[in-house]
Amino acid sequence: MAKVILDKNRKKRLEEGHPWIYKSEIASTEGNPAPGDLVEVTDHRGKPLGTGYYNENSQITVRLLSHGTIEQMDEAFFVSRFRDCLRHRDRFVLGTAYRLVYGEADFLPGLIVDRFDDVLVVQILTLGMDRRRAEIVSALVEVMRPEGIYERSDVSVRNLEGLEETTGVLYGECPRHVTVKENDLLIKVDIEQGQKTGYFFDQRENRASIRPLMTGWGERSGIELQDVDGERRPVNKNGKVVEFPYWDGATVLECFSHTGSFTLHACEYGAKKVTCLDISAHAIESARENVGLNGFDDRVEFVVADAFDYLRENVKGLEERKRRAEGLSKVDTSVPMPAGGGRSWDVVILDPPAFAKSRSAVKGAVRGYKDINLHGMKLVSEGGYLVTASCSYHMRPDLFLETIQEAARDAGKTLRLIEWRAAGKDHPQISGVDEGHYLKFAIFEVRSR
Repeated sequence: MAKVILDKNRKKRLEEGHPWIYKSEIASTEGNPAPGDLVEVTDHRGKPLGTGYYNENSQITVRLLSHGTIEQMDEAFFVSRFRDCLRHRDRFVLGTAYRLVYGEADFLPGLIVDRFDDVLVVQILTLGMDRRRAEIVSALVEVMRPEGIYERSDVSVRNLEGLEETTGVLYGECPRHVTVKENDLLIKVDIEQGQKTGYFFDQRENRASIRPLMTGWGERSGIELQDVDGERRPVNKNGKVVEFPYWDGATVLECFSHTGSFTLHACEYGAKKVTCLDISAHAIESARENVGLNGFDDRVEFVVADAFDYLRENVKGLEERKRRAEGLSKVDTSVPMPAGGGRSWDVVILDPPAFAKSRSAVKGAVRGYKDINLHGMKLVSEGGYLVTASCSYHMRPDLFLETIQEAARDAGKTLRLIEWRAAGKDHPQISGVDEGHYLKFAIFEVRSR
C-alpha cells in the first residue's frame, strides 16, 4: 500500500476527527497510488494516522476511512459498514424510510444512501467510491434485501473528482414513484426527478416539532368550550355551537413547500387552514397529491409564486390596511389594495433551499435570509410563531441567528426562541467535522414592540 506523509506544519484536523486531507497538507507520497487506491496516512514523523482513499486530481486528496488499517474496500468491508448504519437507524429512527448512509458521518465518505421502504437510492460523490460501485451494490443487496437500487449521482460535485453525472437503475426494479410513511403521514416521492435523492429526511424530527403550534387558537376567535346538553362543545361569541372540527387550529403559511411536508404535518396536528406555496408548479402538484393522499384537501390552498414576492406583497397589504384603519392616508376607492390583500397567519414556516453554496455567496445569502425572515415575521399574527430554517453550511449558526435578530429589529418585533434544532438522528454529526453541521432550525414566538 502506498503511503501519504502529511506536512509538519498542517493543522491537526485529522487527529480531531475530520476525515479530509487537502492537497496542501501533504508533504510527500511513497509509492505510486492510482486515483481511488487505498493509502496509509502518517504524520511527518512516520506515526500511522489511518487509512483512506486517494485522488490526486481532487483538492480533497485523501478521505480517511479509518484511524486503523484497512486492507481493501471489498464487499465484506461495505457489508460491515452498512450493518453498522442499519443498527443505528433501527435504534433511533422509526419506520423504514430514512437516510441509511450519511457519508463521512457514517465513516463512508463520498457515499449517500436513502431508504424508501424496499427501494434504495444511492448517490456516489467521489472517485474512490465510484470505483467500488459493484461492491457497494452487492453489499446493499446482502444487508438490506431491497427490491431495487436506483442511482442519483446527478450532482456537480462529481465533476471535481473527474467524474460525469449519472443516474439509473443499479439493481432490481425501481418504480419512479414510491409512497412511504413519515410520522404516520403518507409521502409520495419521485426518486427519478425529485430534488437530490427525492426527499429531505433531515427535517423529520423538526417537522414533528411544530405539533404544539397547531392548536390553542380558538379563543382568539371568541370560541370557548361550554357545557351544551351535558357535553363540552365549542361555542362562538354569538352563542352558537361551532361544528367545524378544527375550530381551535392555527392558520399556517408554508413557503418553499417542495413536496408539502410541513403542510402535511400542520394538518395532521390540527391546523385550521394551510397556505402551501412554492415557485415550482411541479412541486405544488407533488404537494397537492400528498395532501390528497392524507385526506387534507379541504384545509389546504395551493399557491404557485415566488416566496419573496408573495411575502412582500402581503406585508404591503397589511401596512396599507393599517394606515387606512388609523386614518393615516386618504382612502381612494378607485385604488385597489396591494396584491395579496394583506393577509397574516398564526404560524409562518420558512424552509428555503440553500442560499449560500460557497463561502463567497454568504454575503448575498445573509441578505436573502434577512429579507424572507423580516417579511415572514411581519405576517405572523401577534403572539404567533415563526418557524425558520437554513440548510446552507456556510451560513454558520451564530450568523443565522444574528441575521434573524437584525430582521426582528428592523421589523419592530421581539422574538422568543422556543426551540433550536439541527438535522435528525439519521443524519448524525461527527465532532470536529463542521461541514456536517449544516442544518439550522428555529421556532420563535413573535411579538410587536
